[in-house]
Amino acid sequence: MTGDISGYRSATARMMGTRIDANAREEVEERLAEETPVTLAYNLSPHAVMMATPADLEDFAVGFSLTEGIVDRARDVERVGVVRYDRGIELQIEVPAEAAARSGTRSRRLSGRTGCGICGTADVDRVLRELPRVEWPARFEPSAVLRAMRELSARQPLNDETGAVHAAGWARADGTLAQVREDVGRHNALDKLVGALARSGTAVEQGFVVMTSRGSFELVQKVAILGAPLLATVSAPTALAVRVAEQAGLTLAGFARGDRVTVYTHRDRVAGA
Repeated sequence: MTGDISGYRSATARMMGTRIDANAREEVEERLAEETPVTLAYNLSPHAVMMATPADLEDFAVGFSLTEGIVDRARDVERVGVVRYDRGIELQIEVPAEAAARSGTRSRRLSGRTGCGICGTADVDRVLRELPRVEWPARFEPSAVLRAMRELSARQPLNDETGAVHAAGWARADGTLAQVREDVGRHNALDKLVGALARSGTAVEQGFVVMTSRGSFELVQKVAILGAPLLATVSAPTALAVRVAEQAGLTLAGFARGDRVTVYTHRDRVAGA
């Protein structure tokens, strides 16, 4: 039975605070990003609870299902029901019986915190799992990567309002952004982007992914599963992310800001690297 869900109808909420500077203090009302427990349940069996922004939830369900290996194709997600309760949201995801059985063997034992894409995963083998190899022979100009990052910065309405969320975007080869998704969790933002791209049938191998975060290894895993040939982040990657990207055939770039970008793996995909 649902209760008062008014706090979860929007990705933001109005909150009061006291702003203090050297000379004065004042009461202010600000928009803050919502952080909501989202349960992902496959054929009514709970699989994981992730802390997420309550927006683009159908995209989230499809993207999470793909990057977690629950389904192999977006069309295997037959239906997504969004049920809002007083303390959170449940995504009731209908999948074929064999996919539901797969989700049961991979169920997370703990909830996933906002900043953690793999929290609660049951074992190391599931965390450092074998990935499909990215073989697409793409080639991108550094200026295209930097253009995409600039456009991403300009296409974050939720972050502009709250200053508290990450964004993931997919850009065409020339750096123009085609899809952007936001979330308080960087991995959730990417799952939402993966879901949006899969649902629209986008030829992801013809472009690349940009993100407003560090390059952590779970993001590398998700982009490899998506099949895009390059991931660029505004901050540094971790050493594990570089090793995983190298093994997966993915081009990984970091520090993509201003007029510079550093390419760490499979550099032949970036002109001049």
